[in-house]
Parts: sequence; C-alpha cells; structure tokens
Amino acid sequence: MKSATLRTFISVHTWVGLIAGFGLFIAFYAGAVTLFHEELHAWETPPAKVAAPRHEPQALIDAVLQAHPQAKDAFYVRLPNEHEPELVLEFAERHFRLDANGKLEEFKERSQLVDFIYRLHYTAGLPRSWGIYVLGVVCVLYGLALASGVIIYAPNFFKDLFALRIGKNIKRMWQDAHNAIGILSLPFHLMYAWSSAVLALGVLLLAPFQYLVFDGKLLQLVGQDISAAAPPKAAGVSAPLAPARQLLAEVERAAPGMEVETLIYRQAGDANAQLQAYGHAHQNTVSSVAAVVLNASSGKVERVVMPDNYSAGTRFLRSLQTLHFGSFGAAAVQWMYFVLGMAGAFLFYSGNLLWIEARRKRHKLVQPRSGKLMAQATLGVCLGCVAGVSAVFLANKLGPANQLPLWESRSYYTVFFGCVLWAFARPPARAAHELLKLCAVLTLAVPLSHWWRTGVNPVLALLQGDGVVAGVAAISVLFATLYWKMSRAVLARGQHGDPHSVWSLRKVMPAQGEIQQAA
Repeated sequence: MKSATLRTFISVHTWVGLIAGFGLFIAFYAGAVTLFHEELHAWETPPAKVAAPRHEPQALIDAVLQAHPQAKDAFYVRLPNEHEPELVLEFAERHFRLDANGKLEEFKERSQLVDFIYRLHYTAGLPRSWGIYVLGVVCVLYGLALASGVIIYAPNFFKDLFALRIGKNIKRMWQDAHNAIGILSLPFHLMYAWSSAVLALGVLLLAPFQYLVFDGKLLQLVGQDISAAAPPKAAGVSAPLAPARQLLAEVERAAPGMEVETLIYRQAGDANAQLQAYGHAHQNTVSSVAAVVLNASSGKVERVVMPDNYSAGTRFLRSLQTLHFGSFGAAAVQWMYFVLGMAGAFLFYSGNLLWIEARRKRHKLVQPRSGKLMAQATLGVCLGCVAGVSAVFLANKLGPANQLPLWESRSYYTVFFGCVLWAFARPPARAAHELLKLCAVLTLAVPLSHWWRTGVNPVLALLQGDGVVAGVAAISVLFATLYWKMSRAVLARGQHGDPHSVWSLRKVMPAQGEIQQAA
C-alpha cells in the first residue's frame, strides 16, 4: 500500500474514532452492565417480606377496564416470573395490580435502575426521542473506524497479536493493548457496529424505499417480520373478551412448550379484539422469541411465530437482536459479552489517550492545547460515565423509597456533569487521579450500600445461594481495586514521569519561546 494511502486510512481511523469514541464508551460500559438485566432487576428490588398474591390475569384485566375504560384500546399484562413475582397491567405508562384482598391499586415502579442504564446504552445519555438516532449515526462511524483499522493493522496481524511490551515506553504499551484488544475482539465489534446501526436506524433506512420503490406498501410487507401482527381495526361490534385462562390454553395448544411472559391486548371489547402473547420457546436456535396472535373475543388463533418456522425476515431480525443483546447461551455468553463490552469501552478510552500521545512534543515542556483539551474531555466523559453508573446503584439503595427513579436519573447526571466540570477545572494528571479515586470509592460503596439497606452481607448471600448479590459485590470490589490502582499509577507518572507530557505534575519552567509557540 502506498504511504499516502496508508496515511489517509490512519487519518480516517483516528478522527472517526475520536468523534464516535465518547458516545461508544458510554454505550459499551452501560451495555455491559445491562447484559444482566433480569438479574439486576432482582438486585434493585428488595425481596418481598410477604409473598405476592396469586391472582388470575382476567381478574386484573376486568378491574382495570371497569375503572379505566380508555385502557381498552391497548394495554399489556406482564405475567409473574422468576425475577418479577407480581402480576402487572400497564397502559399509557400507568401500572396496576391487585392487592392481597383483590382490590385494584395503581402504583409507580419503585426503581428504574436497570431501565435507566439501558437507556444510557442506546442514547448515551441524550434525550430518548433523538438520542437513539444520534447513536445510530455514531455506530455507522464506528463501522468506518473498524474498517480503516483492519486495513491499517492487518499486515502486522500475527506479529502484533500477542505483543504487550510493558516498560518505560507508556505509549507503546497502550498501543499494544489497544491493538491486541481490537484485533481479538474484531468479530464482536463488527457485529455490534452492524446490528446497532440496523436496530437504531432501520426504520429511517427503509423510508426512501417506502415511497420511491414500493409505492407506500413496504412497511406492510415487512411489518409481519418486525411485529407478530399489525394492530387490528375496530369492527364497531361489541363482544366480550374470552377469559385469559382460555386464551392461554389456546396459546399452549398452538405453541407447545412456549413460556408466555407478556400479553398485549388491543381493541378489547370489540369483535376484532386482538391478543398477542409473547414469550420464549427453546428449540436449539439462536433466537427463542415466540408469539401467538389470537382473536381475544373468539379465541381463534390467527398466527403462530416459533423459532423453527420464522420467515426469512423474522429470522434475520430476531437473530440480529439476539446476537446484539447476548440473549443466548445463558451465563457463559453473558459473561463473555460482559468482558468484551468492558474491553470495548477500554478500546475507545485508550484510543483517545493514544491520540494525545501521538501529538505530544517530545522535547518541549508546553504541549499543544488540543492535547490538554482532549485529555480533559476524555477524563470527564469516560470517568464521569463510570462514576455516574456507580452513583445510580447507590441511589437505588440510599434514596427515598418513593422517589427512586428520580434520584437514580439525577444522581447519574449530577455526577457525570460534575466530573466533566472537574476534569476541565484541574490539570489532567490531577483530574485523572482524583476522578479515578472517586470511581473506586463509589464502586466499592455499591455492595456496602446493599448490605446496609437489606442487612444481607455478600458472603452470607453466597452461602445462601444468592449469586446475584454475591456477583455484584465481587465485580464491584474487582473494579474498585482496578480504578484505585489506576489512580495511583496516574499520580506516580505525573510525579516521576516524562515532564514533556500533559500528564506531568513536575514543576519545570518552560522557555519563553515555547509559551509563545503553544499559544
């Protein structure tokens, strides 16, 4: 490859990586946490002292429709499961359940810890209405950075694959770690770049074809691959709902072995009332999502979607979703994705540090202002995200019980923006040392706060077979130790390392010419 062409690819890889890196760090760090969505939902919700009453779904449906007739247009019922023992009906972001005496009560979700971190994953903390599209564009840039990186480093693939030269040359050590992680996890990153762009921007990408090629009928053609069924049109003829128990029996006959989790009702009380039952059917396929569509009045089965009879479009979309969220292979895949997700976050963090080192003037004390600004931005955004996520876990245990969702979201943004401001107010080395210590303290406090709130220490939880509490505690201690060691390493480098660096704390007066040149 010609040297000019190689320089072009290096420039593309560098700048695209810098532009996309901040959003991708947040997406990967938060995404790694939400791989354990169901398990963390059990962690965020305190164990009930009294077992949840076992009510029939139909009793809850009848009570809600009687009290709130407007719910008939669309509502869904969440059936009890291992991690959520309550029967819940939701419509228009309102939640209902039956108390022990069978009386209808509206309630607010006690916590949204995992849901909030999941929103961070697909919006990077931006407003949900447009943040997902911004992150979709970022993922397209992410794919471009991957392609250019492969072109740059493929010739030295085997030579650099296991090279990790630890020594005084900090830049070379970080470069080796960056390259090794990037090369070893390349298939994972290619899958994520592609699937993220499709899932975030899929509807927008279809828009031109909807009118220019398919005369406005494209969404009708692909709709059955996106959802089990289109929303029904009301017939205008009243008809009572069939009992939920009868409808579930029809689902079982139509899809044997399906574990129903959610019931979605539309146009309840109409002759065209529809029920979409969603769940999982394990058939040794990548995706296990299954659905059965019925007429909710007559009980007639209208469509059955099982992994072994997916259409080509459904198989593509469901498999892509399953690969993206790691919802196959049970714990082994979850932990593998967790490690790869955290490694991906490190990849973007280290990429910014390498850019700073590449612009460093080796024999000049005063460094380019761009290097200092990039160092401060990287510390503020990346370490602000780390500290903010730990703060959300703390707010879940230390905040007022009736206002947890508000405290969880505010704790993240307060800590995140506080870290950004602190990073720009302090010299980079000082900010890195202090923010890493903050990350360590907040992360270590997570299992302690759970112990204080519930009275269950992690060791006892492990002996009792509660792997979720013990697992969160173990990961928190591991990461807190890592952040603490990193903070000490940054401080040591600042005090004893090369003074010609934005990370230096050594007080050496620069020459007048250097000051003028930097300015």
